[in-house]
Amino acid sequence: MTAIDLAGRVLAAEAARYTAMGWMRGTSGNLSVVSGRDPLRLVVTVSGRDKGELSEQDVVLIDEHGAAVPDQPHPERVPSAEAGLHGRIAAVSGAGAVVHVHALAPVLAAERWPAGVVLREQEMLKGFGRAAHDDVVTIPVVPNSQDMRVLGEAFAAGFRPDTPALIVARHGVYVWGDDLHQARHRLECLEWLLRFAVESGFDARERRAG
Repeated sequence: MTAIDLAGRVLAAEAARYTAMGWMRGTSGNLSVVSGRDPLRLVVTVSGRDKGELSEQDVVLIDEHGAAVPDQPHPERVPSAEAGLHGRIAAVSGAGAVVHVHALAPVLAAERWPAGVVLREQEMLKGFGRAAHDDVVTIPVVPNSQDMRVLGEAFAAGFRPDTPALIVARHGVYVWGDDLHQARHRLECLEWLLRFAVESGFDARERRAG
């Protein structure tokens, strides 16, 4: 088994987890892990497959622009069109893994707060890598685009090293970490925080202004 297939086994297990949570419906979403830095290389889930049924072979090696790297063991594998944003996030943030899911709470939160979703005074922020109190966290929101270069520029313009997430309006959320486990934990905590904000109507901007 190749190193790409080994990474694929881990990515398939993570994808099945998110599918069971309802965050990767149909063939939506994609996951990646960095396999090399010089030059940047990522192993990313392939396009068009049910994310709950992936095998270790349903991944492809890409470069920092999201293009499949030539001369890999399975040249027929096609990366997601969104792979380019994975590459840009990894290049700018230094992350070792990027997860992109279509959980509903981030999309609803972005619809309500399109200038960015402000979070504060929540214990779950610790799991997202921030302080529970005396810390104002703004999750960036960018307009959706089919051009990953446009999304990549929007991400880079608003990037903060202490905020490892990006919501793409009416689309989904990207979260990253040093590895897949950290990215998963951050995503799960962020989804809870955003669901709380949406369902409770809690507006952290109003609390901060008051």
